Amino acid sequence: MIQTATKTLTFEDFAEWKPENGRYELHNGEIVEMSQPLGDHEEVIGFLARKLTVEFDRLNLPYFIPKQALVKPPENESAYSPDIPILNRPNLASEPLWQKFSTVTQGASIPLVIEVVSTNWQDDYIKKVGEYELIGIPEYWIVDYLGLGGRRFIGNPKQPTISVYQLVDGEYEVSLFRGNDRIESPTFPELNLTAKQVFQAGLTADKTAGDTD
Repeated sequence: MIQTATKTLTFEDFAEWKPENGRYELHNGEIVEMSQPLGDHEEVIGFLARKLTVEFDRLNLPYFIPKQALVKPPENESAYSPDIPILNRPNLASEPLWQKFSTVTQGASIPLVIEVVSTNWQDDYIKKVGEYELIGIPEYWIVDYLGLGGRRFIGNPKQPTISVYQLVDGEYEVSLFRGNDRIESPTFPELNLTAKQVFQAGLTADKTAGDTD
């Protein structure tokens, strides 16, 4: 994560400035350039996006995964670019920023959002938990395939963990999944996917290299 500006911006300023190339977020009025992710990180995102797309297609739900949509909390000048935002197409007609800025602000538009942890894990476990809860996003996954998060979040000793936050009476409750645990998703209760399967998606390159020795 790279801080790119010191001038405080409004969301509208940021959205008008934001270039098509690169990935940027707005954190309380300050532009943040997101670092180029690791290949393993991208493999985990691709694996999850494929599995979840198959699931909502199977259920004939009006969902899709956009390429560069932003998620904006209502109370501050911030905007986030999640790794996997699943959007509810019918509700986008009620989103005031969707047509102009590809931005959503309402929990009803985002049944599930996923962040795959990188070195700036504090943003996922601290900042975005609070912001996504405030928006009212029903379900939020933190996929920590390298076990980078703080011990208060993933336990001691640290290990790869998927944290599933479910909105209950306006507040998040969290469940942790590791190893062969089947991920329990309120949005997709029939999803047949284990934490280990997700973590292995990020180890494909290493396993392939090992097979050649």
